[in-house]
Amino acid sequence: MTTRTNAEAGQVSMTAAEIYDRDFVPALFGQFAPMLAEAAGIEAGETVLDVACGTGIAALAALDREAGSVTGIDINPGMLAVARAKTDRVDWVEGAAEALPFDDGQFDVTLCQFALMFLADRTRSLREMARVTRPGGRIALMTWEALDRTPGYDRLVPLVRDVVGPEAADALSAPFVLGNLADITAELARAGLEIAEHRILTGTARHGSLDGWIDTEIGGWTLSDMVSPDELAALKTASAPAFAHYISGDGRVAFPAPAHLVVIRV
Repeated sequence: MTTRTNAEAGQVSMTAAEIYDRDFVPALFGQFAPMLAEAAGIEAGETVLDVACGTGIAALAALDREAGSVTGIDINPGMLAVARAKTDRVDWVEGAAEALPFDDGQFDVTLCQFALMFLADRTRSLREMARVTRPGGRIALMTWEALDRTPGYDRLVPLVRDVVGPEAADALSAPFVLGNLADITAELARAGLEIAEHRILTGTARHGSLDGWIDTEIGGWTLSDMVSPDELAALKTASAPAFAHYISGDGRVAFPAPAHLVVIRV
């Protein structure tokens, strides 16, 4: 049996989950949740499931659209602890996407934001999403664009490889493994599903400073236990010339963040 690393599984510690929600969500992930909820066409009163919900941003976006009930499920207890502290209006469940503990056709809409690439068995997970979504319902998911088409990270990954090593670089590359539409289409086909709607959406990653971005990238995700303090300092030093064109006069950092949005009709 192949053992998956924390990076491949998207697993983070409680501390990393808190940093992720405090820094990464407003800087990057949060802006996409309303887009996903809108694309899914969530209507007032509908039942919604957020698969691999993390700290709950897509589930909260469903609440904002007056969903009748919202459930968030994640295998990571650290992420769920942060999510639970936000609201009791969502039913937060610890569990795996590969074996969803819900009835057939229980939900009108199933969401999966930037998590499909981390699931241990994508085919089984997609089949489970389809099973728990009612006939005529919708599955909406997002994945990041390919690494070579993602500004900022296309330079950060090789920099991490040079400064820290290949294992850390591979961990930073993990979110981009479903960055090509052909790969997403093939994943869905293996689960007996097909795309009804596809768009490329481009958000903006915004950080207060270059050092702040690097701290968030290392501390708020799967690299938190892979980079030593000395390596972190060396990475910051090496980053300054590499990202000079992304830094504004006041020291803030911003770069485009493209993503695939896919809607499947069950």
